[in-house]
Formats: sequence, C-alpha cells, structure tokens
Amino acid sequence: MRYDKRMDPLLSEIAKGIISCTKCDLAENRINAVPGEGPQNSELFLIGEAPGAKEDETGRPFVGQCGKLLNELLAEAGFKREDCFITSVIKCRPPDNRNPNKEEIRSCVPYLLSQIDSVSPKVLVSLGNVSYGFFSNTFHLPKKKIGDVRGQVFRLHSTGASYLIPTYHPAGLMYNRKLIPLFVEDLRKAKYYLDDKI
Repeated sequence: MRYDKRMDPLLSEIAKGIISCTKCDLAENRINAVPGEGPQNSELFLIGEAPGAKEDETGRPFVGQCGKLLNELLAEAGFKREDCFITSVIKCRPPDNRNPNKEEIRSCVPYLLSQIDSVSPKVLVSLGNVSYGFFSNTFHLPKKKIGDVRGQVFRLHSTGASYLIPTYHPAGLMYNRKLIPLFVEDLRKAKYYLDDKI
C-alpha cells in the first residue's frame, strides 16, 4: 500500500487503521487492505463495493479492467481521476469476489464514515447495489435496486457530504455496455451539482 501524499494526517491515520484492521475474517486471507485514495479536498467521492483481485494485489482501488473503464468514463464526464476520492464500502477482498456480508459491512462502516467526514465532499456517488444499500440502510433512503434509483439525487444530513447520487457499478457496465450512457449521465449530473448550478 502506498500512502497518497495528498492525504492529510487524519486521512492517513484512517488508512493506517484500515491496513492493520482485523475486525472481521476478511483480514485473514487478504494480501492488502484497500483504504482508498484521493486528495483531501475532493468534492467528488466515489464508493464501490469491495476490492477485487487486482485491488487486493496492489492495495489501490479500481485498478483492474473496471478501473480502466471507470477512468475513461470519468474523463468523458469531465472529471480527472486524481481529483476524486475513490474507495469502497468494504476495504478487503471477499473470497471469490462474493458480496460482502452484514458483519463485514458493519466492521468497515466506521472507516468509511470517517473518510467521508474527513474529506467532506459535496457529492457522493455510490457504485452498485451494495454501496447504495449501505446508504439506504444508514440514511433511511428508499430500499430499491440500483436500476430504480440510479441518477436520483438524495440530500444527505448528519454526514460530511451534501448529496448522494447512486449509479451502476463499473463491473456491471462491462457485462451490459448499454448502461454506459446512463452511467456517464449520472456522473455529469454530479458535475452539475459540483459546479453550483443548483
């Protein structure tokens, strides 16, 4: 794991806690925990589900094929990856890339909430069902599948961020490329909010 030099001391301390965490069984078989990366002053905060094989190997989020696609679509929507904070609900890879269970999510939640509070982004973008499910449970949002809520804008209270925009996970886009224009549309909506056009 390489520390992002743009992180402030608090974010670095959170990352160190994640790297040494043994709160759930995922710690036993990981190569690397994946705290996330990005600058302290990021206005856009992307939250995936959990690390995959490449992420586990490198300690960095979204560096495999999904990451390559994410980078391309961020650029298409007018963002630079290096200006975004990118992380996941779960910081260690689940076996066989299965969905994280409730205990694993519960163990990682304090890290994610601390990261959001530290960065204080204007817009959170949740990627996929697991990520949106965390927010729907935590902030009492509609409990629906991602296809039913993607692109909607939810005002958040009692957290460091102002808005949540759910969208598809890049892995889903690789299997159904017809969803790519919707994903880019959702990112552009995030940019609209960041540009204070509301």
